[in-house]
Amino acid sequence: MRKLTNGLLGILTLSLLLVSCSKDTDSVQDAEKEANSTKEIPQELIDIVNKLELNSNFVRYGDFVLPNGTVEERIFIEEDVAMTEEQLRALGAVEATSRQYRTNNLVSQGRNISIIGYTGSGIALSSKARTALQWAVNNYNRLSGVSISFTLTFGTDWQSKDMVVYDTSSSNNGSGGVAGFPSGGLPYQFVQIYNLEGYSTDVNEHVLTHEIGHSVGFRHTDWFSRQSCGQNVNEGTGSYGANHITGTPTGYDPTSIMLACFSSNANGEFNGNDVTALQNMY
Repeated sequence: MRKLTNGLLGILTLSLLLVSCSKDTDSVQDAEKEANSTKEIPQELIDIVNKLELNSNFVRYGDFVLPNGTVEERIFIEEDVAMTEEQLRALGAVEATSRQYRTNNLVSQGRNISIIGYTGSGIALSSKARTALQWAVNNYNRLSGVSISFTLTFGTDWQSKDMVVYDTSSSNNGSGGVAGFPSGGLPYQFVQIYNLEGYSTDVNEHVLTHEIGHSVGFRHTDWFSRQSCGQNVNEGTGSYGANHITGTPTGYDPTSIMLACFSSNANGEFNGNDVTALQNMY
């Protein structure tokens, strides 16, 4: 997510997200990052992105920071989704099912998801972010008629958890978050936020609820227009189309938690259509 010039906050505007090259001592590392951002994506992977109804216009390789400080190359797509080539191929191999604004893969029904807010040095969540994460988890756990649930802890023992949430402000320009999609019945494990401390706890809650949404299978609700970003761009429906979930709007839903962009007065809460979609998914 970045703060846009028109006052909207976009969820990780990857087309504009470039690592600073201001430090001479970092010139080699910065050159490697620049090479990643311009490295050509194989057509087979572009085809999978289209098949999954994701935006193939802004697909790139980039550095993804893990909680232990390791940096891995991953593919960034649809602005705030990151995955490995292997994960993308696995998603593409799954037969499409009826869906609205979600991926083919979901978390196993009835699963209790262990989620940890990281408190170790360097990438720890701030006090505000920890509060926002608790609120985000509460958003999911308070829903009736939804089979998945979350158990939240805080600490550094993240390896055994289904999801780990951490702050990579020191490695990113702009403000926002990034996550990925579920696979093998599990949510995407790594949820990053960055440079959100200057925004309200509600905005932090919004970004975290949104990124957790991607991790359990949601995609942007305004994929067909990106109207929330002040745009008129269709992210692409792919070869399988975009099937509508009964009871949710077919047009623009201005208060959905999964809009591509949002204003600085976001309240961080699901609207009724988000709840209906989750109840249909799980």
